[in-house]
Amino acid sequence: MSSCFPATLTYDTLRFGEFEDFPETSEPVWILGKEFNALTEKEEILSDVTSRLWFTYRKNFQPIGGTGPTSDTGWGCMLRCGQMILGEALVCRHLGRDWRWVRGQKQKEEYISILNAFIDKKDSYYSIHQIAQMGVGEGKSIGQWYGPNTVAQVLKKLAMFDSWSRLVVHVAMDNTVVIEEISEYSRLLRSMQRGPTALWKPLVLLIPLRLGLSDINEAYIETLKQCFMLPQSLGVIGGKPNSAHYFIGYVGEELIYLDPHTTQPAVEPYEDGQVPDETYHCQHPPCRMHICELDPSIAAGFFCKTEDEFDDWCMRIRRVSLYGRLILLTVIAVKYRISILLEEQLHNEMSCSIFFFSCPATEEACPCLS
Repeated sequence: MSSCFPATLTYDTLRFGEFEDFPETSEPVWILGKEFNALTEKEEILSDVTSRLWFTYRKNFQPIGGTGPTSDTGWGCMLRCGQMILGEALVCRHLGRDWRWVRGQKQKEEYISILNAFIDKKDSYYSIHQIAQMGVGEGKSIGQWYGPNTVAQVLKKLAMFDSWSRLVVHVAMDNTVVIEEISEYSRLLRSMQRGPTALWKPLVLLIPLRLGLSDINEAYIETLKQCFMLPQSLGVIGGKPNSAHYFIGYVGEELIYLDPHTTQPAVEPYEDGQVPDETYHCQHPPCRMHICELDPSIAAGFFCKTEDEFDDWCMRIRRVSLYGRLILLTVIAVKYRISILLEEQLHNEMSCSIFFFSCPATEEACPCLS
């Protein structure tokens, strides 16, 4: 692998008009499961990136908790990255992965509802207020910096109150995805709801991972790239120590990411419920950084809207296990039925564990995973 270099382009270090364009390269550009050609599809690449929801620091919003901070500048970057990875899940859930945002164009009601779920107000499902206050239960005081695992745990709790999207957010701990755990959690949610419900609820799978000690281990790099190629990919939240980014893809040896480190004024919805949305979309070429500069503490996200998509994810993840020297993507059960996830009864199916990464670090051993 080529040697590392320190330069990282962010929105705070670049003024308007100084953003670096995509490199002229024949290497494929992968963004959240979609492949692009940098030589012939630059407009398509920028359109795709611009259509992702971009959540950044904000100022002058309602005080968190009534008397708390009115800005998250300096401490909310991982919370904003959590909003971005979940925002991508909601876009896939309600609009589809191929949906595109066009500046000035009247948007669908579903899109407006998604944005309203993240507006910086105490009563929005996934606002900075809700994330910060729910984090208190995870041992994080308001205004304290989060790690990938903490924000994943908070999003899991908040999603339970989102009756519109009806997502199942599962956080796979200890580098392991246990299908039976997802099944049990889904059945618990169904038992708490009234009226007829679909057997399958769209699944957001968040997997906190440790890819090395102080630096990313090179043996993990190719497998990490493979994760961005999966059609179920929601990207990765991580970054550098105390500086979080939302990684949406890669080109060559560079990761492509959206950077929350710029402060914008809080947005107030119009009286008719519409939201001035231009500041929620990055309209410049996205930032890039060499993959070896990635902090080893990350959380990878995947979205499976249907049972078939989860079945497909399991199949593809087995193939990913062929990449990388330290990866243990091994399916333990020889025979199982994916439908056990969301059926009312289990009928002699075997549980299945997918071991994702071999690093044994836990939160107790590694504070970076907190």
